[in-house]
This record gives sequence, structure tokens and C-alpha cells, in this order.
Amino acid sequence: MKAHTRETQSTMTPAKSLEYLKEGNQRFQNNLKANRNLLEQVNDTSEGQFPFATILSCIDSRVSAELVFDQGLGDIFSVRIAGNFVNEDILGSMEFACKLAGTKLIVVLGHTSCGAIKGACDHAEMGNLTKLIEKINPAVNAVAEPKDESLRNSKNLEFVDKVSKKNVELTIARIHAESPILSEMEKKGEIKIVGAMYDINTGAVAFY
Repeated sequence: MKAHTRETQSTMTPAKSLEYLKEGNQRFQNNLKANRNLLEQVNDTSEGQFPFATILSCIDSRVSAELVFDQGLGDIFSVRIAGNFVNEDILGSMEFACKLAGTKLIVVLGHTSCGAIKGACDHAEMGNLTKLIEKINPAVNAVAEPKDESLRNSKNLEFVDKVSKKNVELTIARIHAESPILSEMEKKGEIKIVGAMYDINTGAVAFY
């Protein structure tokens, strides 16, 4: 499989880009990698890059976007931060990726049993991590059930995963609210912004 070129990128639509990622994840689950010569792709992309998607995911070592979507060099922009939330720098990176570099899809990818989410559920405090976790607290507070405080912690994995999904939803809402550029592009149909959850037990990505 060759690296994307300006010509192939121009044929991509938001819907087609999403389908590419779904197909890639299916290959990943079936352990059927696309046939790529990565060194050839290094050469193909040496004078430019033409990715079709931008993926915001967690730093979790088990959730490499290139691997779980079976993508090669030059295919996707990968933005990673613990808890997969956005700030000014990440929004700026996304605006560059879509408005200037031509990607057609933004995916906010959460995952099950997320350590950053667990830390937020437990109200953990440790150095700079404290400030990071504060950014995830709105997702914790937005999950109403269970009301019993003894069940609203990292030991309750069902609660943790609900918070992870809510965090993805709130992150998408922030992208819409805080990036007029991306919001306008989506309204025009130039890009699509979607949420997804990666299951660390199965390798499957569920889009929603």
C-alpha cells in the first residue's frame, strides 16, 4: 500500500475517511495488516504529507492510533495526551491539520480502563497531574449514576468507562464551541468530527 498523495487525499471525503479507519480497525482485530513497505513510504513522504484523518487519543501505550487503525506513514495526524481532552494548542494543531493540511476527519478516541479517567474518578492529586485531571472532572460530574459515592471511583470499571465516553462527548462539544474554524468546516461538510471508544480487551473501536 502506497502513502497518500495530494491526488489520493483530494478524493477522500469525511465519510470515506471514516470508512478507511473502520476497515483498518477490522484488519487490526483480525491480525491482517495491509501490505506496506514503510521504508518506501518514508521516501514517498519525504517531500510532503497528505493525511486524511486527525485522531486525538490518550497517551496510553496500548492505544496507538496508527496500529489500531492499521495506518502507515503519512496517513493520519496523531495527537496524544492523557485523557484525550483539548486545549488551545491541540485545537490549533487540529486547525492546521484540517484547514491547511487537508484532513477530512477528526476522531476523538477514548478507551476503556483509562488511567487518566481513573485518576479523575479518584480525585487524584500529584504535581502537574493534578491540573491535568481537573480538565477531566467535568466528565466525572456529568455522569449521574451511580449516586452512591462509594461506587464513583476507579474500582468501578463500568463507571470509569461511562466517564470515558462522556469525556469524549464533552471534548467534541469543546471543539465545536472553541474552534470556529473547525465548526464552520463541519457545517460546510468539509470535515466530520466523531467520537469513538477503543476496547483494550478486544482491540475493537466503536464509533458514535
